[in-house]
Amino acid sequence: MTNIIFFGPPGAGKGTQAKLISELFNLSHLSTGEILRKKILEKDTLAKELKEIMSSGKLVSDDILNSIVAARLANENHKGFILDGYPRSLKQSQFLNDFLNKSSLQINYIFNINLNYEILRNRIVKRSSLESRDDDKINVIETRYNEYLKTTEKVSKFYKELSPDIYFEIDGSFHIDEITKNIVEIIKNS
Repeated sequence: MTNIIFFGPPGAGKGTQAKLISELFNLSHLSTGEILRKKILEKDTLAKELKEIMSSGKLVSDDILNSIVAARLANENHKGFILDGYPRSLKQSQFLNDFLNKSSLQINYIFNINLNYEILRNRIVKRSSLESRDDDKINVIETRYNEYLKTTEKVSKFYKELSPDIYFEIDGSFHIDEITKNIVEIIKNS
């Protein structure tokens, strides 16, 4: 069983790579962003609250994300999974580590996709025109990137120090296929 976490700023290609790797290795892909965007379509009270939070670029609360992740991982058939967009805070990482320990599971690979802000901004603007996402507006992009620097980047560094043997830096400026090839080589060679 292979379990993977993808880190990187918004627009770095985490979701794209997580989807490709999940298909190549037949792993469940848990994208918290995708789950939250689907939840927004339900139009209930939580959906309205989530839409407001996400369209402003702020992060959804730890409690909401922790409950989503725990429910999804508890229902997996244990063929392996990829976490994309989680954990984003130190509190979430502690929750995840506790959940994994109680479930006798472990993370096998952590990939941090690096990309500079200008390339990120251009990618997100392009994605916004293709996908019409509310969280891809310029002012929201800046907020999301700053939130990433304040919270998620610290989580990534925490895992790098905690598990340097399974933590891999990936250059996100390459073409999608090259990035996928790099990740596949790491998985197959370790």
